[in-house]
Amino acid sequence: MSRLIQVFEHEKLTLHPNQWGEQLTMPELEKLYAFNDKNDNIYFTGIRDGVKFKNYVGVIQIGGLTLEILPKADKQTTLTTEGHKNEAKKWHNALLRMLAVCRNIRVDAVSEASLEKRHHSILDLYFELFLDEVETLLHRGLIKKYRKSEGNLNVLKGAINFNKNIQQNLIHQERFYTTHQVYDQDHLINQILLRALVVLNQITTSPFIKDRLARIQLDFPEIKEEKIQEHHFNLLTENRKSVHYAEAIKIAKMIILNYSPDIKSGHENMLALLFDMNKLWEEYIYRILVREEKNSGIKVNFQNSKTFWQSDRVSKTIRPDLVIKKGEDTFIIDTKWKVIDSLKPDDEDLKQIFSYNLYWKSYHSILLYPSTAMSGVSLYGKYKEGLTEEHGCTLAFVEVLDSSGALNAKCGQQIQSLLQR
Repeated sequence: MSRLIQVFEHEKLTLHPNQWGEQLTMPELEKLYAFNDKNDNIYFTGIRDGVKFKNYVGVIQIGGLTLEILPKADKQTTLTTEGHKNEAKKWHNALLRMLAVCRNIRVDAVSEASLEKRHHSILDLYFELFLDEVETLLHRGLIKKYRKSEGNLNVLKGAINFNKNIQQNLIHQERFYTTHQVYDQDHLINQILLRALVVLNQITTSPFIKDRLARIQLDFPEIKEEKIQEHHFNLLTENRKSVHYAEAIKIAKMIILNYSPDIKSGHENMLALLFDMNKLWEEYIYRILVREEKNSGIKVNFQNSKTFWQSDRVSKTIRPDLVIKKGEDTFIIDTKWKVIDSLKPDDEDLKQIFSYNLYWKSYHSILLYPSTAMSGVSLYGKYKEGLTEEHGCTLAFVEVLDSSGALNAKCGQQIQSLLQR
């Protein structure tokens, strides 16, 4: 029996029912513990009889359980079951749209019409997109490549392997053991697709996806199944024949590399697709501002770095999230995906911004927070030392969602209004 549990970042989930009746089973909890241990405990914190989630959002599937961890830019707690479902649906859709803006998922997959039709998990959406891509490739015809092969043939083809020919054909001299080239569909790029289909068949609990898989596998050509690992993806090169594979390979990589059949606690297979919300927020703001470049006269640079400290053996760098040029002025934006209750920044954040101002000669930097309650609020403060002219930092809050619950389309304009010397 499959079930879906939706929680928000920094919430807890235990063996005991929460206020909405949701709980883990012991095998599921053991699987989560083992997964977290394998990944240096970065995804959540183990607590008594459960886990407390951190700033990673996305989806984990363990056997029949699909666990969605959703972002949330406020501290509002909804006590009713219906209210919780509505909040989860709103932030589920918001996360999908943010992933689309950051090019982690196809934009058309998260259109209004598409989201209204779909009532399943983020993971199932990725699975369906992958099957769509594979079906399209099968319809076009999977590409063929030359590969080396060897074997005992009744006709002479390629170069004779004399040692093996003597071993195997001393009596059957009408045969030839050769090394030769074959032009077919059994090569790495198609082997990756096949491996992803096999993994998908093992992990999905959706009857609809199972049915589509069965039909696709019937149409799939005979290809050797390989154990695909991360280094195999580094061997791929894109050309005009393989360009149509790009989206399918991107999702196949996600499926294969995030599959954890080697975690032995429990009997269920596991697949996790998790995103660091700090990094996702940073990239989302970057891409929103890039859209504004043409009409606003700004130039946005992403992930700049400069040497901060250096010795004979090691050097340390600093890296602001965004460096923005507007005319002769430089602005620094450091994004922070966290909810703060008052206009009181952390000391460490202010010290970090002070360093950025000095190294990039910026007279105005911004600590940018998400908000649904403090939108439009900002507080400027100046540093007392550092540059020859006054320089400072603004705490600013940008609305993630609009009044309808969709991503705020005016987000870029709101940030631009802050870029004043």
